[in-house]
Amino acid sequence: MAELLPWEYGLIAVLFVWGGFVRSGLGFGGAVLTLPFLLLIRDEPLLFLPIISVHLLFFSGLTVWQAHRADAKLGRAVSTVNWEFLRYALPLMLVPKLIGVAGVITLPGSIVTGFIFCTVTLYAISYIVGRPFKSNSKRVDAFFLMLGGYVSGVSLIAAPLVVPVAASRVTKEQLRDTLFVLWFILVGLKLIAFVITDVDLQWRQHLWLLPCAAIGHVLGLRFHAYSLRADTQLFFRYLGFALLLVSAAGLARFWLNFAPA
Repeated sequence: MAELLPWEYGLIAVLFVWGGFVRSGLGFGGAVLTLPFLLLIRDEPLLFLPIISVHLLFFSGLTVWQAHRADAKLGRAVSTVNWEFLRYALPLMLVPKLIGVAGVITLPGSIVTGFIFCTVTLYAISYIVGRPFKSNSKRVDAFFLMLGGYVSGVSLIAAPLVVPVAASRVTKEQLRDTLFVLWFILVGLKLIAFVITDVDLQWRQHLWLLPCAAIGHVLGLRFHAYSLRADTQLFFRYLGFALLLVSAAGLARFWLNFAPA
């Protein structure tokens, strides 16, 4: 991350604290609620996506492992992971996921950025009006999962498409850890593709960004305990307004870059 000003490094650190908080607090949204802000600082998706991917693998695996240990100590018979849902979702998502990964590797960074901001704009509006993507149809659920697989492959921001399907089939107590296992598998495939195609995984940046994400992770674990008994709709509405403003600024810059002189 060369050629950045000190305040830009500071802002990136804060955003990774925020991403860690959202990821462990909700089980989703670490990328969709962080990546748009990062792209306003540096318009290079392949700079941030490997870092976010590694963080997701590390912290999702850690959280599920800790939950498994807690269940074993307390003698709970019900796992925090709903494996039946994963057996349903993964076959639908894998092929679109691989197509999306090929797109993010081969398409120009500006095109990927424009796609991300357009997608986040739709998500932000759904948060503001309190009407998240949902359906009571098996066919629409399957479509959301396949589309979510593709979006995840391109940009890691598939949560608003996948979460409503999972929430309708998984208990609230199992939702976060089930999504963590799903993201772990999907992101693992993305990182393998990055390695095969020689994408820089930004290992040096992990030395200072991983501790930032760890701070957010600890705070998010506390928020998760609160969210299980509280209504977080107002929280998402405020996030929707913030995301809409950021996406509007990002799209404006995107169109100015492509506008004829």
